[in-house]
Amino acid sequence: MKDKRIKSALISVYYKDRLEEIVRLLAGLDIRIFSTGGTYSFIKELGIDAETVESLTTYPSILGGRVKTLHPSVFGGILARREDPGDQGQLQKYKIPEIDLVIVDLYPFEETVKSSGNEEEIIEKIDIGGISLIRAAAKNFNDVLVISDRSQYDRLIELLKTKKGFTSLDDRRRFAAESFMRSSHYDTMIFRYFNEKEKVNVFRESINLSYPLRYGENPHQAGLFYGNLDAMFEKLHGKEISYNNLLDIDAAIDLIDDFSETTCAIIKHNNACGVASRENLLTAWKDALECDPISAYGGIIITNSTVDETTASEIDKIFFEIIIAPSFTDGSIELLKKKKNRIILVRKGFKKPAYSFRSVLNGVLWQERDLKTETISDLKVVTSRQPTAEEMEDMLFANKIVKHSKSNAIVLAKNKQLCASGAGQTSRVDALKQAIEKAVSFGFNLSGAVMASDAFFPFPDSVEIAHKAGITAVIQPGGSVRDQESVDYCSANNVAMVFTGTRHFKH
Repeated sequence: MKDKRIKSALISVYYKDRLEEIVRLLAGLDIRIFSTGGTYSFIKELGIDAETVESLTTYPSILGGRVKTLHPSVFGGILARREDPGDQGQLQKYKIPEIDLVIVDLYPFEETVKSSGNEEEIIEKIDIGGISLIRAAAKNFNDVLVISDRSQYDRLIELLKTKKGFTSLDDRRRFAAESFMRSSHYDTMIFRYFNEKEKVNVFRESINLSYPLRYGENPHQAGLFYGNLDAMFEKLHGKEISYNNLLDIDAAIDLIDDFSETTCAIIKHNNACGVASRENLLTAWKDALECDPISAYGGIIITNSTVDETTASEIDKIFFEIIIAPSFTDGSIELLKKKKNRIILVRKGFKKPAYSFRSVLNGVLWQERDLKTETISDLKVVTSRQPTAEEMEDMLFANKIVKHSKSNAIVLAKNKQLCASGAGQTSRVDALKQAIEKAVSFGFNLSGAVMASDAFFPFPDSVEIAHKAGITAVIQPGGSVRDQESVDYCSANNVAMVFTGTRHFKH
């Protein structure tokens, strides 16, 4: 199919920035311009000829601007098939001019929802005419070029300059595809606004930004990240972030956000292999690394405190892929940048959504995120011995870590330091044995340590094993029909136990 010349254009945009260059190019190519309301005034102020949509429809803008372009004289000119004799005959009969280019910038509905709590204002930002123009022009891509977003202006300008007002079918089809993407995203955002109250149980998500990845979980798998990483982080240095990096970053963020005091954590394959809370970051880092210096190799480091040069010099002694913090001193940045591939991320204030979803079988699993973080008021002492204040602190500390460990999970902790964890095991006893063996292998004395479990103990064997290893306090959800057997064993052996009432499975 031959390239087609743009002879007329309809422009209806909310934001006028960068529009001047486009309309001057259109005028220079002798392209007839129709426009609406404020857009028409903007073009006329530039000294460029334009015609109002009202002159085309013979109807004024009505209902406070709600109806401007919804008219056969507009949509007929867009939707008419240029090679169809019947369509062309009707255009001639009703004196409807063809429209070959449609430029629309929709009302900023999504932005208004974020900035305003006024429903009347939000509803008025639901674009009706604009979205209809986009869909009509995109449907008739065989004949019409549609620009549906300001992000496409550069390509339109280049097209007008290089092709002198002509477009190919490939040009028009590509812009049409992007326009349907834009219109579907717009409608999804509107639906999500209404669905906050209505709770219609259908799955609708729309993310326009994509982040290319070198590959997926393995090199033979393709991978992409859909989302806006720039909203969450400022990347100061390092190589491209990988698929597996993103999974670990996500796990690291979830974990660190449960801590308010200065804390450092090391993440490997979505699980914590080192965590410590201390008065200063340097000590927190050293004690986090002490948990498992072998697994820390190649891991991800995250903290909720500013990274200073002294701490950075200690961190720099091991190989790691990523470090994440709310801020870095200038000296620490210069020091950490010496490794060219090391990724340095500064967290921004962006919060993750309150829900999560993932693909399963031929559908999607959706759930609220596990945002429950236990405090002392949530704990119910069920044994004859009350935990000490130190044990209470350690149990709450351990419980935060086990919440973010793959099930079945057991965490052993002492003095607000992770001693070891057993994660992702098919048996809770196996998870406990793994944690004990690991703690002992790294020289931890478990006498006086605490144990946290992500779910209840079905039998008393776990608390018996833990007690014999030196554990003096246990935190668990409770809920087993045989809870009392575990409670009785603890009470008989001077071990304190508390129930939280909340299970923290993570699969």
